[in-house]
Amino acid sequence: MRSIRRETSPPLKRIRRRRGADAGIYEARTRDIVVRVSPVYQPEGSAPEDGLWMWGYTVEIENHGVETVQLVARAWTITDGLNRTSAVEGSGVVGEQPELRPREAFRYVSTCPLPTPSGTMVGHFQMMTEAGEVFEAEIPEFSLHLPGAARRVN
Repeated sequence: MRSIRRETSPPLKRIRRRRGADAGIYEARTRDIVVRVSPVYQPEGSAPEDGLWMWGYTVEIENHGVETVQLVARAWTITDGLNRTSAVEGSGVVGEQPELRPREAFRYVSTCPLPTPSGTMVGHFQMMTEAGEVFEAEIPEFSLHLPGAARRVN
């Protein structure tokens, strides 16, 4: 049996909002799927002297619709502070292809190393309905900027 980290409860639980200037939470809605992202700088995994800045991010996917959907694939575009881009694609997220029934949510945490202190990430999840219809749920563009740094789109 596969393990699915699922958060269910009416109403859906949301990422807890942090207080302060660096408390960025980004949200996008496609059809009835809400994708929310909360990035955080990870100084313990970073080595700026070696050109490595590590970022963690929590993604929450909520199904506000009436039909069950499954996340089957992901696609990210990562842009560093020098405007260099890289693409990441693959099946599922964190080794899973979660199925979300109506009013269910799925949350996962991942990381992204950058060769510059700042950057952005944006992408989409490929979702499939029980009827076999495939659509892309937008992942909002979000900033990866050091705490206290001025935020700007690269």
